[in-house]
Amino acid sequence: MAPAMASTGTLPLVGGIAVAAVLSAGAVFAVAQAGCDEPGSYRQQDGVVELIGGCVQAEDLPVSPEAQDGIPPHTTTGTSVAP
Repeated sequence: MAPAMASTGTLPLVGGIAVAAVLSAGAVFAVAQAGCDEPGSYRQQDGVVELIGGCVQAEDLPVSPEAQDGIPPHTTTGTSVAP
């Protein structure tokens, strides 16, 4: 008599659970090694939301685009297009 074999759906289920466990452990390890003791907080002051504290340094942020023709980026020139 042949030994009973596991159903065909058991192996993929166990494999999926094992992969999920490994990925979860990797995520926990990455967060534990991040090295940020103070996560910071957002506060609103004079109508502007600011990040106070945290691990982000000025050199971590991208450089803003240069002004062209004396107009700062992300501003309008006052001209409009009629529909």
